[in-house]
Amino acid sequence: MLGRNIWFATIFGIASLLVLRKVNAEPASRGLLVVANQKEHTVLVVDPDERRELAKVVVGVNGHEVMVSKDGRFAYVPIYGNSGVGRPGTDGSTIDVIDLQESKLAATIDLGKPLRPHRAEWGPDGMLYVTAELGNAVDVIDPSTRKIVAEIPTGQKESHMLVISPDGRRAYTANVGAGSISVLDVAKRSLIATIPVAKMVQRISISPDGKRVFTHDQDAPRIAVIDTTTNKMANWIEVPSSVYASEPTPDGRWLVTLDRNSHAYVIDLESMKVDQILKISGGASEILIRPGGDVAYLSGTGAGKIDVLDLHTWELQKPIELTPGVDGMSWLAVGAK
Repeated sequence: MLGRNIWFATIFGIASLLVLRKVNAEPASRGLLVVANQKEHTVLVVDPDERRELAKVVVGVNGHEVMVSKDGRFAYVPIYGNSGVGRPGTDGSTIDVIDLQESKLAATIDLGKPLRPHRAEWGPDGMLYVTAELGNAVDVIDPSTRKIVAEIPTGQKESHMLVISPDGRRAYTANVGAGSISVLDVAKRSLIATIPVAKMVQRISISPDGKRVFTHDQDAPRIAVIDTTTNKMANWIEVPSSVYASEPTPDGRWLVTLDRNSHAYVIDLESMKVDQILKISGGASEILIRPGGDVAYLSGTGAGKIDVLDLHTWELQKPIELTPGVDGMSWLAVGAK
């Protein structure tokens, strides 16, 4: 099939290109971006080095986020619905499964009721953990049976984004309208604590050592820093404008952030101060740091671009030109096992 031919040609083409350029990189740093486009209702496979779209698969209305399986075969797209957080609209109740080798929809997981599923993360047990906003919970899905096997209560409304600690023991959700963070025990599948932060928060990230969680006050220009040992607020990081998303660099030294008004702030996590201010594409929504830690990708939902930030020089490179609606991103490693 054409999808399969594109897949293998791309993998071998990238591998050959890297050899010719004598790039000494770990295998995990070579790969493709898998991108959810919520306005087109599609999932895109993008070559970030050649800056071109390789494949497009239609999904439900709307998929905001995407997560690639560990073996690189499938992408999971929670179908959220046609509205924003806390706004009226359709209430998604499914997760679309994309076969990345065949470039087609492979299956649809029925969650049984309207939940507005949003962010998916892989747990240490091989299960897929997905935020279920309308259920005030995180659903646990077995990818082999494609069924819900458990539900972890967050105790808060609008549990929108999710991170899992590096050791796999804890999960943390950003509860948008509740303005809080829920701390979950992954093994026991239970709620441990609720941390009040602000009137409204957006998105969440965790340090590589698992000691700090970051979320973003939407009514004031500041980032909350949570101490995961005490499950309490540690301090605030002041920023020029309200931040929407963040992601720490793999060495734990920097926090790359973005707002919705064309700015990215790079924060020094030693001084807890803004070190760099960059002009990026409008309506940016998500950050993905490429394995290897040399590049950050910043999706611009409004502009239809993915900005490319060099994490060594802090310079923006040529963006990846796509179409408006690009949102969540996941990394597909070449040679994934």
